[in-house]
Amino acid sequence: MAAAVTLSQPNLSHKSPIGRSGVLMLHGFGIKVRMQCGHLEIEDGVGSERRKIRLPRVGHGLKRLVCISEDGFTTLSALKWLAEVGVSFLMLNRNGKVVLVTGPTAPSDVRLRRAQALAPSNGVGLEISRALIEAKLEGQERVIRERLNDLAAAQVIATFREKLSVANTIEMVRMLEAHAAVSYFGAWRNVPVFWPKADLRQIPDHWRTVGSRHSPLSGSPRLAVTPVHAILNYCFALLESESRLALSALGLDPGLGVGLHTDTPNRDSLALDALEPVRPQIEAWLLDWITHEPLRRADFFETANGNCRLMARFCAKLSETAPTWGKLVAPWAEYIARSLWRTTHKPTRRDAPATRLTQHHRRQAKGRSTPRVSLPPRPPSICRGCGVSTKAGKSYCASCGVAVSREGLIEAAKLGRIKGHSPEALARQSEKQRKHAAAVKAWNASDKPPWLTKEVFLQQVQPRLAALTVPVISSVLGVSEPYAALIRSKKYLPHPRHWLALAKLADVFGKNAGA
Repeated sequence: MAAAVTLSQPNLSHKSPIGRSGVLMLHGFGIKVRMQCGHLEIEDGVGSERRKIRLPRVGHGLKRLVCISEDGFTTLSALKWLAEVGVSFLMLNRNGKVVLVTGPTAPSDVRLRRAQALAPSNGVGLEISRALIEAKLEGQERVIRERLNDLAAAQVIATFREKLSVANTIEMVRMLEAHAAVSYFGAWRNVPVFWPKADLRQIPDHWRTVGSRHSPLSGSPRLAVTPVHAILNYCFALLESESRLALSALGLDPGLGVGLHTDTPNRDSLALDALEPVRPQIEAWLLDWITHEPLRRADFFETANGNCRLMARFCAKLSETAPTWGKLVAPWAEYIARSLWRTTHKPTRRDAPATRLTQHHRRQAKGRSTPRVSLPPRPPSICRGCGVSTKAGKSYCASCGVAVSREGLIEAAKLGRIKGHSPEALARQSEKQRKHAAAVKAWNASDKPPWLTKEVFLQQVQPRLAALTVPVISSVLGVSEPYAALIRSKKYLPHPRHWLALAKLADVFGKNAGA
């Protein structure tokens, strides 16, 4: 028996909300991460912009689930689902603090953990610290020399880097790193930050440059008061999360440092040690961003005490860079594991720590080279005039581009660079273009007679225009004579608002009035 009624099917979109980076960021209020019918169901957002996402176990494309909200819940079954499919869960705040990190881990080798605990006292911690800081200072020197062209500051950093080879204590390594940081961020302080022309009135004066790395609110990088350092703090929080995940995957304890960062209850010292060489690469990426693309006022807000924070949508864009920072920190995490393993009692090659992050051992066995790390996503292109999003590589949107071009022509005419184009002529041309644009906007398609179609105009009206003179067409339509000549010669199809006037000139209107 045939069914009398066809059941309606839910209108579900099969397009995944997960981008190529594999990162999904949650924000808003009442966050819900739970299991429904074998699917991971996620709800987030605010008010009418709330969204609901359902992800299956296969083909979801999710690698990182990043949450910057503190209101909501996550069920144990959802955390189990994330662990089974190899997805990491990160909880951050907008000030650049890591609240929670969970992800795939490896069985802990007690020999490696014991070597990690003994590293600060047997000299291995000093060796690892020197290598990490040397790579960091080398990166800082390259950024200052190539991006900012400050050779004096680069030479100062190079001098401190050379002294690392004779540093025989952790305290001396820290001191050299701190002195280099003063010169490094001193070169950053006066770098200008570009903003769209429409946002300039809303920008505080201290937002127009990078500013000091140390915030006056905290005396440290925390609680940044400028947009650039707020972005750095958030990206460093992503990097710290990736460092924790990398060390845990190798069977190390992210909280047990090797000496560079002192062990304190409120931070993971080894995770902060491992990420030091990657900091200059994040800073170089951000420096290229702010020197080529403007920031947008709508992506930031200032709290009552002057703390600069990031808006949720901007955090989502920055969170897409997390996998890139994870790939950059992976070789250093494996370097730490190998260095610690060499100090164990009778280390064997067979039991050496696996390179599960970079797959270096497998690539060596197959004769393959180390893969190139993909670059982070391109910064969003912003119009330098009004601040709207534009196509990649475009400095202005369509409307602002016309205005800038017109201003440039007038300025060039004033300087005598364009012959035959005086400022007065360009001003008249601009006024005429504005009038035509207003006429097009005010024209109503219902004003055109139904019989006057495009086919009628092309077959009956336009052929008869050859019998008319160019000045007559120009005066009736209110256009220039060169433009009228193009219409007369059939090289240009005029706007439909001109068709009726041209039909009257061609004496076609009377013959088709009754049609």
